[in-house]
Amino acid sequence: MTAVLRTLDGLDVAGKRVVVRADLNLPMNGDSIADDTRLRSVTPTLVELVEKGATVVVLSHFGRPNGKVVSDFSLAPLRRHLEQSAGRPVRFVPTDWAHGYPVDTASFARSGEIILMENTRFHPGEEANDPAFSRRLANLGDVFVNDAFSVSHRAHASTEGIAQLLPSFAGRAMQAEIAALDAVLGKPVRPIGALIGGAKISTKLAILENLVKRVDVLFVGGGMANTLLHAQGISVGRSICEANLATVAERILQQASEHGCEIVLPGDVVVAEKLAPSTIHSVVDVSRVPADAMILDIGPATVVESISRFADIRTLLWNGPLGAFETEPFERGTFALAQAAAKRTKAGGLLSVAGGGDTLAALSGAGVINDFSYASTAGGAFLEWLEGRELPGVAILRTDTAMEI
Repeated sequence: MTAVLRTLDGLDVAGKRVVVRADLNLPMNGDSIADDTRLRSVTPTLVELVEKGATVVVLSHFGRPNGKVVSDFSLAPLRRHLEQSAGRPVRFVPTDWAHGYPVDTASFARSGEIILMENTRFHPGEEANDPAFSRRLANLGDVFVNDAFSVSHRAHASTEGIAQLLPSFAGRAMQAEIAALDAVLGKPVRPIGALIGGAKISTKLAILENLVKRVDVLFVGGGMANTLLHAQGISVGRSICEANLATVAERILQQASEHGCEIVLPGDVVVAEKLAPSTIHSVVDVSRVPADAMILDIGPATVVESISRFADIRTLLWNGPLGAFETEPFERGTFALAQAAAKRTKAGGLLSVAGGGDTLAALSGAGVINDFSYASTAGGAFLEWLEGRELPGVAILRTDTAMEI
């Protein structure tokens, strides 16, 4: 029997203390949040648990204090933001995690109360997944809920260690993320395409080798495409290119052929002598890149061809930009394809899932981030999932039997 994800469906938590692992490692400007996406994503789980009569104890890390108490990395400033998002009072518990009083605090909490604990990374046992620290975290509650997919690629005390000690379930944000990723890499509606961009093929080698075995068509752009073009004997001028990985690139092309995956590379490109706003640029066939020029975007013919190919696929996975989208006019290719994918998604003809920091920035720039079926903020966990890895914080939430609480 295939292991399934344990979720909150049907879970009775009335009168119980529920420890929730959230990801509140948010970009901050002083005490203000620059991007509250992750905060908003965990709120439905917290509210649902409180409304079911649970006491909720929230765990999170913030920054990299390296197992020491660092005041700049305290979660205290996030208390009021969590309170506003949940629409309920939140009590903050300051602690260095070296003493037992946080457990006492949780023990005396009332049903329906939300408690925010201090940064788990103030204790060296967090990142070391120390069993003793895992037990201290487990003593805070009766049930564990992981709603932080973004950190579940790490076997830390607050993600994997605690889950070995308490009945453990996936929160609603975790559930939604895994459902979206399963929809593209589990049992996708075919034909399925993947669009992978970015500067270096070396950083996404494992992703490419996994995807060529799973997708029907693979669109490759950015510096990664240059390396593949170079491996085919095409000169890319002064473009970003990992020429030393030509053999690796040839292997990827061969693997794609063996698995029936068509790789789509740019047929024309936008080139310039320097990367600068509004610099002089031109469109050339990919076989005619000047020796002193850099490829900075896909060309208009490639845009048209790619959009036409979108009409043939039912599922699309997107990770990485196709050019130097941060600099005008080299955003045009990425934005045009993003808008085309969003249009098909809104029309109901495409399931589209995107992830990665640059990807989300590009989709935001194109004005379509809310039009994709799902946009992941998980970062490293998202990339490891694309590589085909089992994430420890997720694996431990899967079972083919129910858990007693």
